[in-house]
Amino acid sequence: MVKYWELAKSQMKVDSAYTAWYWADTCSAILRLLITYYFWLAVYDHNDSIKGIDFKTMLTYIVVAMIIEQYVSGVGDGLARQIKDGSIVLELLKPYHMLNKLIALDIGSKISAFFRATIPIVVIAFLFLDLSFPTNFLTYFYFIVSFIIGALIGAQIDLMIGIVAFWTVNVWGVRVLREAIIKFFSGALIPISLFPHWFQNVSQFLPFQAMVYVPTTIFTGQVSSGSHIALSIGIQIFWLISMYALLRILWLFAIRKITIFGG
Repeated sequence: MVKYWELAKSQMKVDSAYTAWYWADTCSAILRLLITYYFWLAVYDHNDSIKGIDFKTMLTYIVVAMIIEQYVSGVGDGLARQIKDGSIVLELLKPYHMLNKLIALDIGSKISAFFRATIPIVVIAFLFLDLSFPTNFLTYFYFIVSFIIGALIGAQIDLMIGIVAFWTVNVWGVRVLREAIIKFFSGALIPISLFPHWFQNVSQFLPFQAMVYVPTTIFTGQVSSGSHIALSIGIQIFWLISMYALLRILWLFAIRKITIFGG
């Protein structure tokens, strides 16, 4: 565990080393927040509520979903690049598991993102936007647990996309498709409850809403009873275990395709 924590810390140092990029990301997060606020302000200009969701609840949902969405991607791009240029061969010879190393780097990157983008959004939203915050301490606890599980599910899926590079020349198209699917089926764009019933039914059988929609609805109080929260987190755990197992199986099949010359 110590070596993986050191890898995570090294990634944090790399992220903070490029000052211009660091502050550009911060400014980008603030700009996205302002654009989102004025968009939904215009939508609710002549509406008190949309499908029973008032402006304050909707704004809270969108801001929280925006924050969570930053954490559901992973380091699949880095894995795909290493597969494409052949450097993965050297990585496999090193004294750590390749996937565990990538997850450690991803954790380090997300810790950096917390300070770089999440804190500015939270501060501005708290000071200047009229958001609805939970009054029950347990709600924050359930939200954090659900948020962490959702981020881990996203990391597993992202790594699976990266592994696809073993069988394809370029994974760019697959990643674009992944982003589009996650935007809609995870509830990152708008709440899933605003979509048609058939769409909601389909999304229940996919892992994507466990990434963003579940933790966000826990925070906003749309899922409030203890039994419903426990069921939602239980489904998240199921998807996390399933995605983890599928990732490891896919990895075992993938490394069989590696051919090392001279050793």
